[in-house]
Amino acid sequence: MPTEWTVRAITRAMLPVLLVLTLVELGSGLVLGSFEAQLFRYPSLLVLVPVTIGTAGNLGSVLAARLSTSFHLGTLSFSPRDDELAGNAVATVALAVTVFPVIGAGAWVATLLVSGDTSLAPQKVVLVSLSSGITLAVLAVVVTFSATYVAYRFGLDPDDVVIPVVTNVCDVLGVVVLFGVAQVLV
Repeated sequence: MPTEWTVRAITRAMLPVLLVLTLVELGSGLVLGSFEAQLFRYPSLLVLVPVTIGTAGNLGSVLAARLSTSFHLGTLSFSPRDDELAGNAVATVALAVTVFPVIGAGAWVATLLVSGDTSLAPQKVVLVSLSSGITLAVLAVVVTFSATYVAYRFGLDPDDVVIPVVTNVCDVLGVVVLFGVAQVLV
């Protein structure tokens, strides 16, 4: 990897990425603002927002770290037949399937304890959380694979580029997906 460890080289590689990601995050705020009335109507969904986007970003970040390590070890292959790549993708989705129902149940309990508002049944909150989580896990896998591949093709160090891209894109996708799932299921 021909990355220089100088302030100038790091700034040249990261500044454009960070500027684009800032604009992406603004989009997330705009989507969240349009979702505001429904969030206030159903406080359990409001509790889900930060946890959902944070967990989706974490899932993508873990996958990005694994792919980056494989890249630096020289074992990463972008072949569709690569078992390690497929195994990492399946593990990411499986982790989402196990953690998002707990997040949904926790959001419902937290809402009940703090506000006493149970306008959504716990099953509905868990279903929204699980559906959002699975969708986000699949999207996080796609975004992580894509960002890692682009970093590889442009000769950038995936350790520097992929995790910021994945976490910011997952923030936006988290809001959009949660909003979309809530529109369909609630």
